[in-house]
Amino acid sequence: MTSSIVAVITTISEPTVSVKKLVNVLGHYQARLVVVGDNKGPARFDLAAVEFLSLADQLKLPFFLASLLPIGHYARKNIGYLVAICSGATCIYETDDDNAPSDSWATRSLHVTARRAPSCQWYNVYRYFSEDLIWPRGFPLRFVRTQETCRMNFPTELEGVEAPIQQGLVNGSPDVDAIWRLVLDRDFNFCSRESIWLPPGTWCSFNSQSTWWWPVVYPLLYLPSYCSFRMTDIWRSFIAQRCLWELGLGVVFHAAEVIQMRNVHDLMRDFNDEIPGYRGNEELAGHLSATELKPGIQEVGQNLFRCYERLTGKGFFPSEELRLVEAWLRDFEAIQQTAGVFPTSKL
Repeated sequence: MTSSIVAVITTISEPTVSVKKLVNVLGHYQARLVVVGDNKGPARFDLAAVEFLSLADQLKLPFFLASLLPIGHYARKNIGYLVAICSGATCIYETDDDNAPSDSWATRSLHVTARRAPSCQWYNVYRYFSEDLIWPRGFPLRFVRTQETCRMNFPTELEGVEAPIQQGLVNGSPDVDAIWRLVLDRDFNFCSRESIWLPPGTWCSFNSQSTWWWPVVYPLLYLPSYCSFRMTDIWRSFIAQRCLWELGLGVVFHAAEVIQMRNVHDLMRDFNDEIPGYRGNEELAGHLSATELKPGIQEVGQNLFRCYERLTGKGFFPSEELRLVEAWLRDFEAIQQTAGVFPTSKL
């Protein structure tokens, strides 16, 4: 199968400057963009090589999930993932409508050369790319100033690794939590360094700002609906990492590849939305570590469900979330059966 890259965003705005630049860059790689709308926002999206899905369009699609997802919610991005998978995407790139590709932006490969992070429970990837006090949204606060989480004693040689989830950092307005934004807020640029990969057993939150996914982990794209808006992609990242470890793999982080021209935010609202994470991210990761999963690519979808089942039992999600996860997996399995789409890997 030839490479087919599909980018996915959500929006409630007319085409932004960032989106126009993204579409222009994607055109150089014969890649296309899926834009997921909602009840607010434009009824159409007049850009070439863009597939715009209005809310009405989404509800007409043959997906169990389409009518179950809440309206006016970022998790409607799940429909964009399903459409991309249906189209035969061999790589899905996700970002947001206020992120513009930088001059260094380029398509990624499943196999990359990267530096192995030191083995520890939590590793602050942002400190690898900067000497300043900064941490990613979702990183446990009690580890922010801990030297163990930003050690720089690396092996001298880079390694070739398979990485079906890769996160690119963001310059300008990096994806930090509301506490950093309220206290230290400023334009910020990361250093350009070699990519870094986190071995199984080492946690660091990642987001949906500039993230690459390959078919072996497509089930892990699922964004939860019944949690804080500021936690949906963060809690997904912990669940995805836990499932990734069962494949013997870890997440790779790259130097910044996009520039964010940040949409207007109410920082105190962000802070309140992040309280469940400040209080619970470390505990959630602990529950995931203790969840019994099964190895192998055939188990990725069921491992996802096992994680949500465990976290529902621990009170992180209500039972309604499991209904959505089941619908997501049913839709994914239906796509596999009808389109012959199936994750492939060297594993």
